[in-house]
Amino acid sequence: MGSGGLELPPGDEGHEGNSTEVPPGAVSLARPMDAGAIGPELDWDADAWLEVRTRAQRAGRAYIWLNLVEQRLRAVVAAVLRPIYEPVHGDDWVVAAAGPAGQEWVQRAVAVREVSRRKGYLLDPADDNVISFLTLPQLRELMVQHWPCFEPYFDERRDVELALDELEVTRNVVSRNRALSEAVLNQAERASARLLEMLGSGGDVPSARRLPVDAVEDLVGDRYADVVAVHSDRVRLMRQFPAEDLFGGARRLDAIGIGLNLLVQNFSGRRLVRLAESGCRVRLLFLNPASSAVKRRERELGMKRGELSRSVEMNILHMRRVRSRLRDPGAFEIQVYDETPRFTAYLVDGDGTDGIAVVQSYLRGARGMESPVLVLRNGSRLVKSGDVPGADEGGLFPTYREEFEFTWADSRPVS
Repeated sequence: MGSGGLELPPGDEGHEGNSTEVPPGAVSLARPMDAGAIGPELDWDADAWLEVRTRAQRAGRAYIWLNLVEQRLRAVVAAVLRPIYEPVHGDDWVVAAAGPAGQEWVQRAVAVREVSRRKGYLLDPADDNVISFLTLPQLRELMVQHWPCFEPYFDERRDVELALDELEVTRNVVSRNRALSEAVLNQAERASARLLEMLGSGGDVPSARRLPVDAVEDLVGDRYADVVAVHSDRVRLMRQFPAEDLFGGARRLDAIGIGLNLLVQNFSGRRLVRLAESGCRVRLLFLNPASSAVKRRERELGMKRGELSRSVEMNILHMRRVRSRLRDPGAFEIQVYDETPRFTAYLVDGDGTDGIAVVQSYLRGARGMESPVLVLRNGSRLVKSGDVPGADEGGLFPTYREEFEFTWADSRPVS
């Protein structure tokens, strides 16, 4: 070949083109591959899989919120505008409501509906209408164009528009399958909850002020009885669920455990006095610091002799001081039990259907701060029994409430 041609390396003698040697500077186009692999450049390691699963989980949560908002907004727009336009324009009332300014996007929605009809994509007759094919921004446009019609139902137009603006960022990220940061997801959840409240979704429970009803919990919570959150330890619980959020505003507080540190060490005595004076009835069950069960627990945790019993005794003394400052000490009861401690539980408003409970089991080698935590919501879930179709089982909340009552009945008061 000439000087400008491509010069190939010589092959083995008698086996031209089969050389396994690669000359300096050459790039090998074929790399050995493990069976079942698609090549090192295309493999995902454990960190990559963790990242994409996290992305998918966040996108799924955001999608549920967006879906709820879109369905609610669609119903509100239809309820307000349909009686105005349908008597004159019939089934084309959405086209008429969009007017000349929205002719392009409403005609696109009409075309998509026709395609869905022909291909049999419409499985629910309730969706065989143009408004079901409008996107969130288009529903917003209808509301803005006809704001005088919506004004009687909303306090501030600006609040509605700001919430929808916040959701538009999330909608674009989810629809294009891009990474959704935790901050944007949290913003979307707050905006969605606020918007649903403005749109009059209703149906919230009083405890939502303490532990907001999550959209995912609302839709798939029956898979997990009444467990609404799980934390690997108490530190992670308190990052998302501070003691003030848990105990503040309680009407009734029942707690059972060894030393009840979550309450005693994280909720001030002054705050407890105010809570009790506001009408909250409190029952606290401590493990008897003089019992043999405390000594066994000290050995399990490798603590010095008497260390745990002194800690429990200090907590009891602190609660006695709180009780002594109350006008009605009878509403603040303290008792001790001598049985083997099996769990610690804080039941807030457990006598009603909107109660919240924080429960931890005692593990052999882990202190309370290090043990896994379950957060339960009372009265909000029924679990379908797999053994008996259609049969309903209660959640976990009544189980721990019953255990508290049994232990309370066998315990002794602290004077």
